[in-house]
Amino acid sequence: MWSPPNPRFYFAIVWKIVRQVPVGQVTSYGQIASMIPPPPDVDPEQYQRLGARWVGTALRAKPDKPIPWWRVINSQGKISLPDPSGSQQRAHLLAEGVDFDAQDCVDFATFGWRDVDETWLEENHLLPPKSL
Repeated sequence: MWSPPNPRFYFAIVWKIVRQVPVGQVTSYGQIASMIPPPPDVDPEQYQRLGARWVGTALRAKPDKPIPWWRVINSQGKISLPDPSGSQQRAHLLAEGVDFDAQDCVDFATFGWRDVDETWLEENHLLPPKSL
């Protein structure tokens, strides 16, 4: 299963979450996936394996309105996109004050998204995000 059972619905949730990530902070594909309950008829273990991939697919799809896609990086703190998109992502993050270390990693302890509004999560039927 390389895409969620209802891509339009799942992608809209991903885009809504990404729009919440503040300027100067980052999140990971896996952290976003952890906020979304497994879709109906999808085994939770299977979702745990595929969710981050589905988030990446959602970010590559055409959203209904602009999203700050550059604030989503991989779980190692690195940019996963090839150039030119990877260079664009890096430029956006640097412009927002996000720094990279000598290994081209972002420090989640400094720049990771942590202050997720609990009321917003409840209103949108989302789960608290896993730690970065």
